[in-house]
Amino acid sequence: MKKRHFGISKIPLQMVLIIPFVLQIFGAVGLVGYLSFKNGQKAVNDLADQLMDRTSNIVDQHLNSYLSIPHKVIQINADAIQMGLLDVRSRKTVAKYFWKQMQAYDLTYIGIGLTTGEGTGAARYDGKTVTIDDWSAKPPKNWFTYATDNQGNRTSVIATLNWNNFNEPWYTEPVKAGRPIWSRIVTINYQYPYIAASASRPIYDAQNRLLGMVAADIHLLKLSEFLRHLDISRSGQVFILERNGMLIANSSTQQPFTLVKENIRRIKATDSSDHSVQSIAKQIQQTFNGFESITESKKLQLNWQGEPNFVNVTPWRDQYGLDWLVVVSVPEHTFMAQINANTRTTILLCFGALAVATLIGYLTSYWITQPILQMNRASQAMASGNLDQTLDINNIQELSVLAHSFNHMAGQLRESFTALENGKAELENRVEERTTELKTTLSELQHTQAQMVQSEKMSSLGQLVAGVAHEINNPVNFIHGNITHLKDYTQDLLRMIHLYQQRHPSNDPEVQALAEEIDLEFLIEDLHKMLASMKMGTDRIRNIVLSLRNFSRIDEAEFKAVDLHEGIESTLLILQHRLKDKPEHPAIVVIRDYGKLPQVECYPGQLNQVLMNVLVNAIDALDELNANRTVQEIEANPSQISIRTSMGNSQWVEIAIADNAGGMPEQVKNRIFNPFFTTKPVGKGTGMGMAISYQIITEKHGGKLECFSTLGEGSELIIQLPTQQQVCLVV
Repeated sequence: MKKRHFGISKIPLQMVLIIPFVLQIFGAVGLVGYLSFKNGQKAVNDLADQLMDRTSNIVDQHLNSYLSIPHKVIQINADAIQMGLLDVRSRKTVAKYFWKQMQAYDLTYIGIGLTTGEGTGAARYDGKTVTIDDWSAKPPKNWFTYATDNQGNRTSVIATLNWNNFNEPWYTEPVKAGRPIWSRIVTINYQYPYIAASASRPIYDAQNRLLGMVAADIHLLKLSEFLRHLDISRSGQVFILERNGMLIANSSTQQPFTLVKENIRRIKATDSSDHSVQSIAKQIQQTFNGFESITESKKLQLNWQGEPNFVNVTPWRDQYGLDWLVVVSVPEHTFMAQINANTRTTILLCFGALAVATLIGYLTSYWITQPILQMNRASQAMASGNLDQTLDINNIQELSVLAHSFNHMAGQLRESFTALENGKAELENRVEERTTELKTTLSELQHTQAQMVQSEKMSSLGQLVAGVAHEINNPVNFIHGNITHLKDYTQDLLRMIHLYQQRHPSNDPEVQALAEEIDLEFLIEDLHKMLASMKMGTDRIRNIVLSLRNFSRIDEAEFKAVDLHEGIESTLLILQHRLKDKPEHPAIVVIRDYGKLPQVECYPGQLNQVLMNVLVNAIDALDELNANRTVQEIEANPSQISIRTSMGNSQWVEIAIADNAGGMPEQVKNRIFNPFFTTKPVGKGTGMGMAISYQIITEKHGGKLECFSTLGEGSELIIQLPTQQQVCLVV
């Protein structure tokens, strides 16, 4: 009675071969794509922070420079008046003096108002032409604006109006404060918008009696012009606002004011006609419950029109009462466009690799399983009593052996049944023997099947490793290439900080406190080390990928005539971090004995890889030896690596690299060039370095690589290369 098995799903052999292969390819490509995307996002965040910090610093420096000029000018004028060098009673002389100052400084207005109600000044209302204002004590029509010639002399009256010093904030506020201040922002609409911040201070005579005040104005619309010329303004927004939310300047094409019945009216940032400025200002106000609570630089991620924006809010203050906020905003798509395109490409490549892997797996499994299915059908026919079954011989070695075994078994079965018909007695005597032979044959069949499956798995694994090495190489090269730019940007920023510290030394306690809090000197020093460490890490990954590709002969390059000494020195420079003195190991002395060599035709990159592998092995051997020696023993016999170059004859050059480490036993020396052979612990070496080096020297350059070592005395590797390569031309 036959037994029936229920609830157990039989998996076809074809699926067993296809599914693992496809899952491995899909998993590897998906993981590489995900890591590439995440690394790209992190790089974008870092770049956005650097760009916004740089822009904030540029704006901060411009404000410090531009807004310091008015106070310097009025201090000069106040000192001249108090010392008697400038007589305020002669308004004509004072006005001409102010006219000449306007030629030297980028100001909008310089003037004085006296306690007598009189005053005078020089103005550049249209941003180009300098005029002179002069007024007497009592209105009406006591203010006269004069056109001037190129010497500052008055030529004609071009405007008159009523004026009273004691009703104007730019006069009353500094007199009341008794010190230099910024008075409230003035807005006037002549034939052109005039929005000015006035720096003013009281003036005294030699007996310290109050004479009035002196002021200097700057046109705030020039700040908007400066912001529009920043590089970041092409894709983002920069704007400046007061603590009450009033807009001072912005980088957009929209003006930071509006006209109401021909009168200029300043607007709040939250009411700006530029929708991006308006939206960002509202979100900042909601986030911090107003603008007054922002006391330090803040970095935010805000949304505008459904898209993330990187936002940096930085307070700016001066000693004369200004307290502004500088806002820098950059949309995320500025940085993420290329990364999203790369992500889509990666996804398409993933599905393409999946389709190709599925097709190849299906064809491979069909090729393997068809002979097995044929054997299964023949076996079932034989089990039904049809012994006239033979299998076709397959091109696969293992399946061919299996077919031969099956055909042999079928022949034997036919002979056995024929013999059974001729004599049952003899058959009964031979049943046990035939049964044993059948078991042996079935065992061989199982063994052959196992070998075949294992062979296919190893083939698939080789293709997988090559694919993974290729995919890893792309994101690593992206990171490695950007480290150099990051280092350049960092150097530029540090030079700007140093130049700023030299040109504008600050005693601002907040600046000093921040420098101490972040430990600025340590940060600058450690930043270089971090960049070097990052570059060293990417170099290590690239070298491992390059080792795998070189060993399988994936890459080819053209021969070049190069100076071998340059390659040796560049390799030593890369390994300088391992040669110099460190707390965990002493310095390794490099002894150079260079001969006069001609330029040698070779693959420069591959030859440098050989030099790197040989030198790294020598350094590792010395480090391993020093780990077991005392300080006194190391000082008595310091670690050394000697590099000697010479000409063997006119066609050959020789490079000998020797160390004074512990040497190698004979059995290790004989296997040093074998693939995957290493004496280093797990994680310290792949066992491919010397094998690849031997392949590069002997097969690709037609040279020789030999190892000489004596246990307890050290090792020496000698590289011999022809000076010119023999190139075979195909006709």
